Amino acid sequence: MITKADALLALCPNAHWIVRGDVIEWNDTTETQPSEAEINAKIAELIAEQPIRLLREKRDRLISQTDWWASSDLAMSAERAAYRQALRDITNTYQSLDDVIWPEKP
Repeated sequence: MITKADALLALCPNAHWIVRGDVIEWNDTTETQPSEAEINAKIAELIAEQPIRLLREKRDRLISQTDWWASSDLAMSAERAAYRQALRDITNTYQSLDDVIWPEKP
């Protein structure tokens, strides 16, 4: 669930504020508090970006599980290299975990 706090972090990452329920307590003297419309627009944007963000997170986990294949003292097979490249390219084809077809790990 994306919250006002998430939106404020995205809009003003260095500002000082507290969200108590639905009320924002703005404690920053250098940055202007975003309007309710700006916050709601950012929440909508973050919600729209969530499927691709989740896809990238899973893809990154899968790649990290094969990082040892790329160790300098190992010769990576063509199949392993192709698998890692297919994972890196997955966001060129898919935008969500709902429709992705993952490459088969060699």
